Amino acid sequence: MFRGITQLSLDSKGRLAIPAKYRDGLVSLCAGRLIVTADPSRCLLIYPQPAWEPIEQKLISLSSFDKKTRSLQRLLVGNASDVEMDNAGRVLVSSPLRKFAGLAKNVVLVGQGAKFELWGEEQWDLQMEDALGFEDGDGGMPTELEGFSL
Repeated sequence: MFRGITQLSLDSKGRLAIPAKYRDGLVSLCAGRLIVTADPSRCLLIYPQPAWEPIEQKLISLSSFDKKTRSLQRLLVGNASDVEMDNAGRVLVSSPLRKFAGLAKNVVLVGQGAKFELWGEEQWDLQMEDALGFEDGDGGMPTELEGFSL
């Protein structure tokens, strides 16, 4: 289970150091093999390989005759990149994926349960501003959350 926000830096080669608190779990879960792919929100998703495979199979099994489905298949499966943590716990984020998500040196790794999101620092700050706007009543609460309490 991945949770929390970690501010990190990409090195000059585009490598991301996975925080130490997640490394042992990722090694035991998937031998450090991860999938990095694009997300429609313009961030990157990082999955342990075993968590990604059922998602990929489901996407591939959908009909490619539907334009929206085909676009999502292209985005998620077409951009999926197999990476492996090195001995220092780093993974290489490909140049096309860094460009897609607008990643520069400063990035934010956000735990989302079974996966991580990787955001550029500025893009993440905008996401947080949008999340705060939810309280201002711009559109109301999704029906799935009606009756939900913290």
